[in-house]
This record gives sequence, C-alpha cells and structure tokens, in this order.
Amino acid sequence: MQLEPRAQTLLKALVERYIADGQPVGSRALSKISGLDLSPATIRNIMADLEEMGYVASPHTSAGRVPTPRGYRLFVDTLLTVQHLDGQHGVDAERMRLSVQQPQKIIANAAQMLSSLTQFAGVVQSPRRESVFQQIEFLRLSEKRILLVIVDPRGDVQNRLLLTEVDYTPAQLIQSANYLNQNFAGLTFDEVRLRLTGELRRLQEDIGGLMQTAVEAGSEAMAEGSEEMVISGERNLLSVSDLSSNMSSLRQMFEMFEQKTGLMQLLDMSSKAGGVQIFIGGESKLVPMDEMSVVTAPYEVNGKIVGTLGVIGPTRMAYERVIPIVDITAKLLSNALSSS
Repeated sequence: MQLEPRAQTLLKALVERYIADGQPVGSRALSKISGLDLSPATIRNIMADLEEMGYVASPHTSAGRVPTPRGYRLFVDTLLTVQHLDGQHGVDAERMRLSVQQPQKIIANAAQMLSSLTQFAGVVQSPRRESVFQQIEFLRLSEKRILLVIVDPRGDVQNRLLLTEVDYTPAQLIQSANYLNQNFAGLTFDEVRLRLTGELRRLQEDIGGLMQTAVEAGSEAMAEGSEEMVISGERNLLSVSDLSSNMSSLRQMFEMFEQKTGLMQLLDMSSKAGGVQIFIGGESKLVPMDEMSVVTAPYEVNGKIVGTLGVIGPTRMAYERVIPIVDITAKLLSNALSSS
C-alpha cells in the first residue's frame, strides 16, 4: 500500500526515534522531529490511520506508538537511507582480521567482525564444499575392517572406517584404490556413483561392492568434514532488552542457535536471492520471532556464490548501519577466500 508523503515522513521519523531510544513515540515528539508543519490533531489522525493499516501499534502502557514488523518492512524497503561506512566505524581495523590464509580461520574471523562491528550476533555459513576427492587409499586394519583415506584437492584428509562382509586382500585394496584414482579423481562422489553404476558389470563383484561402499562412505565423510556455520557474539544479544526481557523469547532464541536448522534454511534461501536480504520479525517463518531480525548477504569464491553471512539482532536495530556492514563484510570475505 502506497502511503501519502506526510504519512511516510511521520512513519520514518517514528521508526528512527524508536530505534534510537526504544521508547514509544508520541504525537508531540513527532511534531518536533518530523519537520512537518502539522497540528497535533492532524498528526494524531495520520498515526491512527497508520495503526489501522498495521504499520504502528500502541502499547497498553503508553500513549505513544511503536513500529510493527510491517512498519519496519516498509521503512527498510522504501524509507531507509543507508550510511556510508568509513574507518570511523572500525571497518579498516576489522578488515585486517581477514588477511590470514587458512579458510576456516577467515570464516571465523568474518563472524567475529560482524559481531564486533554491530554488537549483535554474526553468522557465517561455511562454503558449500563439493565432495570432490583427489586420491583414495584403503588400509586393512583387521579382518573385514578397512580404513578409507580420502584426500581432497586442497590436501585435506578425511578418514572413514568401513566394516565389510568380505575380507579383502591387500592386493584387492590396492587394485580398487588404483581404479578409483585413475578413473575418477577430481570428480564428486555423486558423479562417481553415477559413472560407477554403469561400469560395475566389468569389475569383479567383490571389488565392485567395495567401491560402492567407499563412495557412499566417502560422500558422508566429506559432508561431515566441514562445519556448517560459525556463530559469534550470541551473548551480545543478552544485553538487548528487547530480546532478553522475555524469558520465552530468550529460550526460543537460543534454541534457534542450538538447532541451527531454520537458520541454515534462511541462509540457503538468501544465497539464491542475491544481494543484501532483510528478514524482519517472524515473516520468514524460519526465524519465528517478532523481536528478531536477520540481515544477510551472499559471498563468493572466484565469482561463484558458495555461502551466506549475516547479522542476527533485535527488530529494533539501526538498519542503516547494519546493512552496509553486512554488505562490505561479504565483499571482504569474498576477496579473502578467492585469494587464499
């Protein structure tokens, strides 16, 4: 719904004042801060219209009004003026955290950077890693117990214990490893599974069974080898009265951090949309809390989107400052990972 200009100006002034001090905003205050030459009666009428449309609400204990999630959404989408970040906001100092070389350390530092700059919680989804292997080895530990060793293109090693129905000889293990390495190195385990299915008829039955087991186990091992997301600064949210004053909301918030499922789905969804995304209150259904908002942005490695990062904070956050922090951190992380 398109608001007339006076209503837009009053809503913008109300949201900005409420974000700044957290107190319901009355008509008298709005007449001073809005810059509009309107009578108190006219302001009250406009605010009553905004309340009827669901953009503001009146707490029972106050004559003033506060923005609703719908009001925040309109503010963010059409009324917000995003700040330009410079060294005064600590970005120059924080970007040095991303100069290290180890990818997982860069991810952790990016989460800490988001948390430090906003004083809320920072979250970074680890890069989605395709389960590509560079080399496979089988080590016979004992009868029907084999250690599968997987080396990925970065040189990282994953191990998996295989319990087999057949007692394979060392020669069979070497033959199987050589076949996989010579024919499938550099492919994902899903690609190997598809190609191997058509070739099993040409292989000895026992060795074919071992290779199928290895592909399934290798895919699981690679998936488990990377942490799904890194969260930093959850404790900052305990200092936010909007979130910590309600024990039920507090419990719900930390269940979200512990389970991570809804948060992961939200980050996955954000990466497909591209650019900075803002989820206010419970509108996403994945973070069902009216008191909480999530600001996200995807990041890339060598031009390909591989994950999402973001800030989790109260609905009453300074969006004009948080949005550019999330945006610039995504760009810095993309550059750091692409050059690491």
